[in-house]
Amino acid sequence: MAVYDTDFPLVKRAIDSVLNQDFQDFEMIVIDDGSQNGTQNQLLNYVIQNESKISYLRHTNCGQSESINRGILNSIGEYITILDADDEYKHNHLSSCLKAVESLDLIASTTETIVDSLDDFYVPDKYDQSQLIHVDDCILFATLFGKKDVFMNLKFQKKYAADAQFYESASQRYEVKKVNLRTYIYYRNTPNSTCAKIKNANFAKFNNKNSYVHFANL
Repeated sequence: MAVYDTDFPLVKRAIDSVLNQDFQDFEMIVIDDGSQNGTQNQLLNYVIQNESKISYLRHTNCGQSESINRGILNSIGEYITILDADDEYKHNHLSSCLKAVESLDLIASTTETIVDSLDDFYVPDKYDQSQLIHVDDCILFATLFGKKDVFMNLKFQKKYAADAQFYESASQRYEVKKVNLRTYIYYRNTPNSTCAKIKNANFAKFNNKNSYVHFANL
C-alpha cells in the first residue's frame, strides 16, 4: 500500500481491513511516498503497534507506480496484491482472491464501489480522457492479485491507467482473467483521487468550450 498525504483515519481503515482478514498468512508493506501532512508520524506509530504483520518504507515522493514497484522488490510472499490507502478490503478478500487465482497467474476483479452520485461510477477512459467509462469495465490497480513472478517481470509505469497497461502486458505472457468478486471496497466519492482530478479537469475544459458531453447515460 502506497500512502501520500492520505488522512490517517482512512489509512488506518485500510490497514485494519487487512489485519482483519479471514486469511492471516500475509505480510503487509506500507510505502510512505514522502507524505508531508503529518500522517507519517501517526502511520509509523500504528505500524509499530502491528510490526509482526506490517513493514514500513519511506522515500521521497515519486508516485504510486514507483512506490508499488519498490514495495514489490521488498516483498517475500508468493503472491502480490495492492490496496489504495483510501479504500479497504472485505474480510474475505484475500481468501477469495487466492481461490480465484488457483489456475491462473493474475486476476483483476470488480469492486463494491461507494459513490455519492451515479456519475461517480464513471472514470476517464485511458484511450481518451475526455470520455468516461464505468468502473466495472476498467482494470483497477488495487484489484490486481497474482503470482509474484508476474509483478517482478512487469513494472508499473508512471502514467494514468498504469493498472490497465500492466494487465494488458501480463495477458501477453501469462494466464490472466477479470473476475467478479466485489470483495474490494472502492471509494469513488473521494474528491482528491487521481481519477476525480482528471475527471474534474476535463469537465471544466469541456464546459469552457461549450461542448461537454453528459456521460451519465453511457
